[in-house]
Amino acid sequence: MYTSARNQFTGTVAKIAKGAVNAEVALKLAGDLEVVASITLSSLERLGLKEGQSAIALIKAPQVILVSADTKLKFSARNHLTGKVSSIEKGAVNTVVSITLAGGNTLKSVITEDALSDLGLKDGGAVCAIFKSSSVILAVE
Repeated sequence: MYTSARNQFTGTVAKIAKGAVNAEVALKLAGDLEVVASITLSSLERLGLKEGQSAIALIKAPQVILVSADTKLKFSARNHLTGKVSSIEKGAVNTVVSITLAGGNTLKSVITEDALSDLGLKDGGAVCAIFKSSSVILAVE
C-alpha cells in the first residue's frame, strides 16, 4: 500500500472499547508493542474491525513528537513507543529521525533542527516517540 504516511504498521486488533461516539482500537505490533487508535463507531463498522483481525496503523511523521527516553514527565498522548535512533536525515528546515522499535519496525518523526539540537539526538541513542490516538488512521485489506 502506498500512502503519504511514512509510518505504516501491520498488526492484530487486540482490543476494542466502544464509547458513545468513538471507539478505541488497540493494535498489537511486532515486539509486543501496542498502538491505540481513536476512531468513530461508523468507521469501526465500515472497516468491519473485530478482535484478532489484521489491520494497518498509519501515522504521519509530523504527528510524532520525540522526547527524551528518560523523561519523568507524563503525557496525555495515548501512544508511547521507545526505541533507538537509527538515522537522522537533516534538511534545510526539518529533520527526519528514524527510530528502530522492538520487533524491528521503524518509526519516523519530522522535527525541527532546533528540536534535534535541544534533544541531543544521536545515532544509537534512546528516544521516546509519542502521538495521540486521534492521529492514528486504521486501514484493512
